[in-house]
Amino acid sequence: MLNYTSPIKELKKYTGLTVGEISPLMKLNLRGKSRDFLTAIGKNINIILPIEANTSSSSENYTAIWLSPDEWMVVSNNIDSKDNNDYEIEELLFNKISKTNLGSVTNVTDQLVMINLSGEKIFDLLSTGCPFDFNDFKSKKGSSTQTLLAQIDVIIHHNKINSVNLFVRRSFSEHLMSWINDSASRL
Repeated sequence: MLNYTSPIKELKKYTGLTVGEISPLMKLNLRGKSRDFLTAIGKNINIILPIEANTSSSSENYTAIWLSPDEWMVVSNNIDSKDNNDYEIEELLFNKISKTNLGSVTNVTDQLVMINLSGEKIFDLLSTGCPFDFNDFKSKKGSSTQTLLAQIDVIIHHNKINSVNLFVRRSFSEHLMSWINDSASRL
């Protein structure tokens, strides 16, 4: 596992908003197009990948987020040990997908930080630094989008009512947290 210092030392609470990092969670990037690719994913991790733009699907153990017509991010719903980044599911999918040339499986666990925002002021905060229109997004559980937040590339996943997960590259996470702290204190 990557040895890093998290920009989020503790759970931060503001009026109507709570911010915290959820880690470590396994994150895999999947790419593929064929019916065989989709079938192999479904059989091996018991989840149907969403094929509609800006949506997600979940099972007991995983959440799959649509990123493009041939790309998804699969995130574990369970926190893992910080001492290990060898995942059985990654090896299984690599053997079934990558080695058979159906697509690709890439571990992006250490590349992306997942920040959870919860509370009734989530979309007020996001709207102050993001060009995306959240009107429809906030009413649909499971919505996802890739956009800019404070001029930083993020993936936003509306995982449940009054709860959003932000996925940001580790190298930009400290800057994003600085912006969140500053903006949240002004809400």
